[in-house]
Amino acid sequence: MKTSTYKYIIAVGMGGLLIACSTKKDTRINRNYHAVTTEYNVLFNGNNALAAGINDLKTTYADNYWDILTVERMQPLAAEMEPTDKENPNFKRAEEKATKAIQKHSMYIGGSERNPQMDEAHLLLGQSRYYDNRFIPAIEAFNYILLKSPASDRLDEAKVWKEKTNIRLDNDGVAIKNLNKLLKEKGPVMERQVYSDANAMLAQAYIKTERKDSAVYLLHKAIISTKDNEKKARYRFILGQLFSKMDQPDSAYAAYQSVIDMKRKSPRMYVIQAHAMQAGQFNYKTGDTLAFMEKYRDLLEDRENRPYLDVINYQVGLFYDKQKINDKAVEYYNYSLRKKSKDKYLVASSYRNIAEMYFEDAVYVSAGKYYDSTLVYLDNKGREYRGIKKKRENLGDVIKYEAIAQNHDSILNVVAMSPDGKVTYYEDYIAKLKIQDELARKKLEEEARRQANMAANANSGAGAGARPGMFGDDNSNNQSLSKFGGTVDAKALSRNSAVLNSNGAGGGGTGTGMQTSASVAFPFYNPSTVSFGKLEFQKRWGSRPDADNWRVVSEMRGKGLNSGEDDDVTNAGDSLSDKSKEEKVDPRYTPNFYISQLPTEQKVIDSLAKERNFAYYQLGNIYNDKFKEYKRAAVKFEGLLKNNPEERLILPSKYNLYKIYMIIDPSKAEAYKQQVLTEYPDSRYAEMIRNPASDNLINGTPEAIYAALYKKYQSGDVREAAIQTETYIDTFTGEEIVSKFELLKARITGRLQGLEEYKKALNYVALTYPNSSEGKQADEILKKEVPTLDKLAFGQTPVSYKLIFKFAPNDPKIKPLTDKILQFIKDGNNNNITLSNDIYTTNENFIVIHGLINKLAAVDAISILKDYKTYKITETPVVISNEDYKVVQVKKNFAEYQPIQ
Repeated sequence: MKTSTYKYIIAVGMGGLLIACSTKKDTRINRNYHAVTTEYNVLFNGNNALAAGINDLKTTYADNYWDILTVERMQPLAAEMEPTDKENPNFKRAEEKATKAIQKHSMYIGGSERNPQMDEAHLLLGQSRYYDNRFIPAIEAFNYILLKSPASDRLDEAKVWKEKTNIRLDNDGVAIKNLNKLLKEKGPVMERQVYSDANAMLAQAYIKTERKDSAVYLLHKAIISTKDNEKKARYRFILGQLFSKMDQPDSAYAAYQSVIDMKRKSPRMYVIQAHAMQAGQFNYKTGDTLAFMEKYRDLLEDRENRPYLDVINYQVGLFYDKQKINDKAVEYYNYSLRKKSKDKYLVASSYRNIAEMYFEDAVYVSAGKYYDSTLVYLDNKGREYRGIKKKRENLGDVIKYEAIAQNHDSILNVVAMSPDGKVTYYEDYIAKLKIQDELARKKLEEEARRQANMAANANSGAGAGARPGMFGDDNSNNQSLSKFGGTVDAKALSRNSAVLNSNGAGGGGTGTGMQTSASVAFPFYNPSTVSFGKLEFQKRWGSRPDADNWRVVSEMRGKGLNSGEDDDVTNAGDSLSDKSKEEKVDPRYTPNFYISQLPTEQKVIDSLAKERNFAYYQLGNIYNDKFKEYKRAAVKFEGLLKNNPEERLILPSKYNLYKIYMIIDPSKAEAYKQQVLTEYPDSRYAEMIRNPASDNLINGTPEAIYAALYKKYQSGDVREAAIQTETYIDTFTGEEIVSKFELLKARITGRLQGLEEYKKALNYVALTYPNSSEGKQADEILKKEVPTLDKLAFGQTPVSYKLIFKFAPNDPKIKPLTDKILQFIKDGNNNNITLSNDIYTTNENFIVIHGLINKLAAVDAISILKDYKTYKITETPVVISNEDYKVVQVKKNFAEYQPIQ
């Protein structure tokens, strides 16, 4: 009976459950069943996933503290993600749960939603899509609530989320209008957190539209309304940034201080960044530097700040940088860099600031390296990137010319000394060199000993085949070595290495004295030990050949003895070696070693002076035009004028000094102005001083001159263009346009002198002007066009033929010959045959008959020109195919051409 009752109860329950599962019947049991299932099953898991995703953003999202923060963090767009970044899966999971709730539990009956949890489901759906950067579908979800659930208690929240999405879609005007309307109508009765979010997002829209004062007002309201300390700290930090942008430093400082005063209620990053922002407002000239450093020492010592030492050390480095204490600044910038900060701009700033300091100190090679590192971490589309890249390219020329100037200056200064002066100079240098060598030797010795002790310790207690007492009484030697600073003498090292060799040095030894690197490495064979050994050997024995009997061979040869004598001879050799090593002197420690390398020929000395002067001139131009370093530029130009420069460098140097001193010292500018006007009254520079806007100057600008010259080259007046190009290169020496003239000169050289000279000229342009567009173009021609021209050779399949006569350019025989050929062409009535006067080299031209269809036609033409009474030419032309003629013109190898018979 009981069993039967249970069956009825189960059956009724199952039937009721089936009825309740239906989403088509609008009954109380159905509504309650689907509402409870939706809320406590699907939506519960979905909301947890959404909360987990938002929490992940707090740790994974990289805020850019160098610009105004966004009111809320967001997952970056797919296009903005690094290759190692991944989309947050929690938002996908939240969306799946929301979709499942809607699909399985929605009760849309009779034009309205009967499941009271569907507004929650659509809100979750919209939020998850929003955080997944799918804004259009997110708006659809929020609109469903607004249209289908007008009585929902989440209506205001849905409206705020819709406008947040509009802001993400850059519909800022729409968002501002709708949020203002919402706050005006329902502000007093809205839930506090929704009210705070509405004000914060409206502030975000105003920030985007550059209405900072309105944003400040709204953020204050958002801060008052929210109970979320993380949001409160973020909003206060944004307030500080807005006040800074509005040039209200006191208000900004107070806003940042309010973040700091929150202490543990604020995320630590906001506190540290607030300190950093306050440091950015610090007056390094009038501020209390002691208080500043005391504050930052406390921050550095606080264990809680360890994750943020990159930011703190950067600020300390910046403090010393502003104080011009460069060594300390570099030290702290490097501390910051070692923390491997995720803030790329912070890293870039550290590298950039170090580069700037090295540049100011004229350490250009180091500056260039740090600029290179800076570029790695900067956005390559930004203005700062382009500026630093250009500066780095220009720095390449500075490094090059500074090296030439310093090297040649030092050589020329010593060459100018008296013999006694040279000896004294190099004796002083040798004294310093000995100190450096001794310090290096001690350093290598200490490192060798340290490595030896480490190896001895490792091998005394490790390895399957290691025996107790191998290095003495077990580990006692190692302990005593450690006790007395880890010192090991040479005999001990030799003994230990001999024992190791004889025993196989470790587990698995074969007894052969050999050991491969695959087992245990030879304990004393490391770079430091080897370097120390080489230094000691050279100091004791000097340079010895890699040969048998190395100890005696050099001495025995000097004494007339045979290095293959018996032991007595060897011993004699040893004693001689011992004597000689006392007398052996490192040649680097003798003045004559250096004096003998100095140039003595006047031609070489003059060449060095010329290169040095040109380097000074180029440096003056680079500092002046590229870096606006006017004082440095003036020093270079004035140094050049003291060095007896070539005449072509004097006038532009004085003109540049006039222009520079017009900026930094007008009284000096007047002196150089008068020198230019008095000494060079008819020059272009004098005209520029007298009348900068004259038509003559405009027509005579380097650009206009280059354009006219290039046109002349294209029209075929190559020889005249070649002469003028040389003139203008001298005229515009040091100006940017010189690279254009140099490339044109290279083209003319190729036209007149052939491929080999063309390659040399292009290589000169590529190496001399590597950072100019012409230098890069020359390099490109060398890589792509020249190899193709190099492959040209005689013997290609002919398509047509030519007849060529070779003459000097102004040979009087050219005119009568061309007249006869033109008559021949006219009589033949053949429009395919033409005549040209082609340039071959600087001193030779070709008179060329083109358009002969085959070899037979070419031979017949020669016969007619020579034998027919109307022509009777005496010159014999050369038959050449069109393809071989191209080779002749490119390589200028007509002498090698074998005429067609």
